[in-house]
Amino acid sequence: MQFQFRPLVLACALACVDLTAATAATAPAWPAVQSAIRPDAALEARVAAIVKGMTLAQKIGQMTQPEIKSASPDDVRTYYLGSVLNGGGSWPNNNKHAVAADWVALADRYHDASMATDMAVKVPVVWGIDAIHGNSNVYGATLYPHNIGLGAARDPQLVKAIGAATARAVRATGIAWVFGPTIAVVRDDRWGRTYESFAENPALVASYAGQYVAGLQGTFGQDASVIATAKHFIGDGGTDQGKDRGVNRSSVAQMTGIHAAGYAPALGAGVQTVMASFNSWNDVAGGVDYGKMHGSRALLTDVLKTKMRFDGFVVSDWNGIGEVPGCRDDSCAQAINAGIDMIMVPDAWKAFIANTIAQVEKGEIPMARIDDAVTRIVRVKLRAGVFGKRPSNNIYAGKDSALQDRALARRAVRESLVLLKNDSPVLPLAANKKILVVGKSADNLANQTGGWSLTWQGSDNVNADFPNAESILAGIRQAAGSANVTYSIDGKDVDVSRFDAVIAVIGERPYAEGDGDIGPAGTLRHSSRYPEDLGVLQAVAGKGKPVITVFVAGRPLFVNDLLNLSDVFVTAWLPGSEGGGVADVLFAGRNHADFKGKLSFSWPKTSCQTDLNVGDAGYAPLFAYGYGLRAGQRSHIGQLDASFLPGGCGVSNSLPIHGQADRASFPLFISGGGQTVALGADLNATFTAPGISVQTSQINTQQDARLATWNGPATFEARGAKPLVLPAAVAKDGALRFDTIIGTAPAVPVTIGMLCSRGCGAPLAATGLFTRLAGKGKQTVKIPLACFTAAGADLAAVDVPFAVSAGAPFAAAFANIEVTGGAARDADAVRCEELR
Repeated sequence: MQFQFRPLVLACALACVDLTAATAATAPAWPAVQSAIRPDAALEARVAAIVKGMTLAQKIGQMTQPEIKSASPDDVRTYYLGSVLNGGGSWPNNNKHAVAADWVALADRYHDASMATDMAVKVPVVWGIDAIHGNSNVYGATLYPHNIGLGAARDPQLVKAIGAATARAVRATGIAWVFGPTIAVVRDDRWGRTYESFAENPALVASYAGQYVAGLQGTFGQDASVIATAKHFIGDGGTDQGKDRGVNRSSVAQMTGIHAAGYAPALGAGVQTVMASFNSWNDVAGGVDYGKMHGSRALLTDVLKTKMRFDGFVVSDWNGIGEVPGCRDDSCAQAINAGIDMIMVPDAWKAFIANTIAQVEKGEIPMARIDDAVTRIVRVKLRAGVFGKRPSNNIYAGKDSALQDRALARRAVRESLVLLKNDSPVLPLAANKKILVVGKSADNLANQTGGWSLTWQGSDNVNADFPNAESILAGIRQAAGSANVTYSIDGKDVDVSRFDAVIAVIGERPYAEGDGDIGPAGTLRHSSRYPEDLGVLQAVAGKGKPVITVFVAGRPLFVNDLLNLSDVFVTAWLPGSEGGGVADVLFAGRNHADFKGKLSFSWPKTSCQTDLNVGDAGYAPLFAYGYGLRAGQRSHIGQLDASFLPGGCGVSNSLPIHGQADRASFPLFISGGGQTVALGADLNATFTAPGISVQTSQINTQQDARLATWNGPATFEARGAKPLVLPAAVAKDGALRFDTIIGTAPAVPVTIGMLCSRGCGAPLAATGLFTRLAGKGKQTVKIPLACFTAAGADLAAVDVPFAVSAGAPFAAAFANIEVTGGAARDADAVRCEELR
């Protein structure tokens, strides 16, 4: 592999130079890369002959990639489809527990259909999958630590081995194309995809990118090889305020020196596909707005294909073309002209084919651009060896055993753990000690594996969905002996004095892109979103026994309050399916290993230290990039400042009441018949009080809402210990805003209020409002604050900012409750007259 790449930061190891003063004039050139997969004259002649023999419809078909739920094998034959994909949470026959043989059977059907077209030369369809940390959408597959944990391991050869194991697992399902690796360099940990990045340091990302590609692609075209994808080009990790699909405001120097760092090694290793990014790039310093990457010829063609000499093909992201201004999901000449070769159109693909054919015929897309795209696609298919070979004709096809490499995953877990605090000489624990284990994530494989695990967001999973996995609790029991281990999810009503030590396993719940964004309305304070974790530590700390906290999360977070209640604090990131690797490090014994991991992301010391990257001016983290203790090293951290800023960290016109950004300030309660019940953190539980029951449901994404069902007079409310504090930008023309689904119209009076415990304000009549919304699916409601103040609400004293009271029968789901400035002026805001 030979390439010329001289970005400003790649010479650094544990620290990088400040790029903020660089200008476009001083920026390094985009690197000219020589791929490990060299051009082959005979293969190129064959490609040219195949493309020459295609009709326009056949060419556009080759450029089209629908989702398996919306395209049958017969569609592949009829429309000459070049590819299919399965999204997160999509499986053969919609069977979440489909085994390897089920996947291969469907892959064969798609392949056979592509061989039954009337094309002069049959071009096989290629199936793509998001194998993010192992073949992670497949039941029974080994799930490795997410990239953030692998970055902490500081082991490029480990990453290469995981890439190779993932390739075998993907081939076991008959699939030949992986949408990975992600080589983003994350700059703001509020982004919901932070865990998909190896590091904040471009040098570390660069050291991993080529190795991961080499592992996936192996000896290219052989049975253990898949087509790899470098993604997302370019700048996805650097969006303003960590907003998914947002705007990257980097200079040219920052874009080439930081966000492009992984691409030269990936292209040099021979990566055959590159996925365009959802984000935009506005080079504010240079005065150039490149717009959406999906529509940027300057980046996709001029930079990637010309300057960087990439001769594979560019694939769009999920409906990514629809985000280009002036385009739709089913129509975007600009994206194709910009350099997108294969278009991921999960559902609207038939209209896309018809529209694109018409655009070529009208001259809006040159035929030369179509021929170039199809040439690239056929070239990659020939190189990958998918011509003339059914998916089942592979030594790994249909073998469930090939889905697994548990020993490798357990090793990766051990190497990825980072010891942040070690104030008490507790570790390693002896096997004969009495251990109390607490916390929601100890025996929860969904939390342990995180997003992109069987489902897109990683939610809606239970332990039974991971048959070849071991929870952290199971690993502890194996290491300490089951008789020595007691588990309590909340630590309440347990005599801590009976135990030698407490292990608390806490952290984030699963999320992926979008849902995982914290946004400007939130902070990095973990306890604001997961107050139950603070509660469980408060239940067991200070009882005379050492508390060892294992923190399961997809990003660094402000956890000073949790650190203060812990004698030992370990960040386990998202370790995947082999929880036993955690016990290997905590316990002495045959499998014991010392801590090896070093932070690949700086750890914040304040709740709004969001832009925290090694090499930045004013860099002052709590734990620096590269920090990590060994078990024999004592720390002297003591008590930390756990104070935090109320409200959000960014410029925002919204204040969360209860949602992703903040679940602690105004927790949810139900009350009826003189009883009040707090809605706990268990998303699988049903909470009841006289007259009402509440379950987890879905409005926008899996498990994002609470469904309240009334069977008598009762109230569903968000109530805080302190009154609401509205910033001026939120209060001005503000509205109470929430998402809801009303299945059927209420048959009884319903009220909604912003109330005070001391008695200010009166609830508003909402029967007509909810009747109007019934049966219409998801609705976003905006009730002007003025409606509540007119009814006597004192906004400076409101500590129950959301209260819905009703009787039987009535049911409603609620999510994303907030106060939004300016929303009272929106055309769809509720009129106060409707609430009288």
